[in-house]
Amino acid sequence: MNLKRTDFIMSRNTVFTWIVMILSSLVLLFILAPLAGMFIHTGGAQFLETVKDKEVQQSVWLTLWVSFAATFIFAIGAIPFAWLLARKKFPLKNFVQGIIDLPIVLPHTAAGIALLGFISRDGFLGKIASLSGLNLVNHPSGIALAMAFVSLPFLINAARDGFAAVPERLEKAALNLGASQTKVFFTISMPLAWRSITTGFVMMFARGMSEFGAVVIIAYHPMIAPVLIYERFSSYGLNYARPASVFFILIALLFLIALRLLSLKRKEKYLNTDAQTD
Repeated sequence: MNLKRTDFIMSRNTVFTWIVMILSSLVLLFILAPLAGMFIHTGGAQFLETVKDKEVQQSVWLTLWVSFAATFIFAIGAIPFAWLLARKKFPLKNFVQGIIDLPIVLPHTAAGIALLGFISRDGFLGKIASLSGLNLVNHPSGIALAMAFVSLPFLINAARDGFAAVPERLEKAALNLGASQTKVFFTISMPLAWRSITTGFVMMFARGMSEFGAVVIIAYHPMIAPVLIYERFSSYGLNYARPASVFFILIALLFLIALRLLSLKRKEKYLNTDAQTD
């Protein structure tokens, strides 16, 4: 009797596993099929012509360096902010965390309109920038702000979770031994949370790089790659836009892989330095 019951349970578990595998395969197919189709339907001659196109090269390069610059600059404030959210209790903390997530749920064109009112010549930040002769609209700096606005929550949330996972007793032990809060942050908290920080950095970079809605409101020119792809699609159709999309995806993947490898080397350096100190 017990043997039959065991066989029944195992059979039921096997059926569940197969159902999960089938559903997972369908989800994976849904992600891969459009990308594979785009690569398959892009002719070699078309692709090579697009790769040599100066306009495409400049657009892709602009997208990469502006997104990276936005991520790097805003990370200077976002990472300590994430530590604060993970370690400290303060009034309206849940409200603050809700504000951080707000750009994720906003329609990105609405985010662009809101940001345009802030950075245009009549806006608060725009007036400050205009004092030095800088117009943030239709400028790489404005594009960077638009990218950062929609992507910053990914870095803050990932880094916050990383800091929250660091045992607080390690930080307290170092403080009790006379280490300053700054030293504890850079030698204990950040190295132990580095994997999550790296994930957030890459996610913010990738999200900013792919942004269209907010950026197109701020700056149609100079064109980042998503705007260029849209412009080619709306003006000339799918066949003209597809090779540029393939080129941008390949370059973005290479850049993301390089960024991931550099961050892993950075983590190893932190760990080796910490081991030598011990």
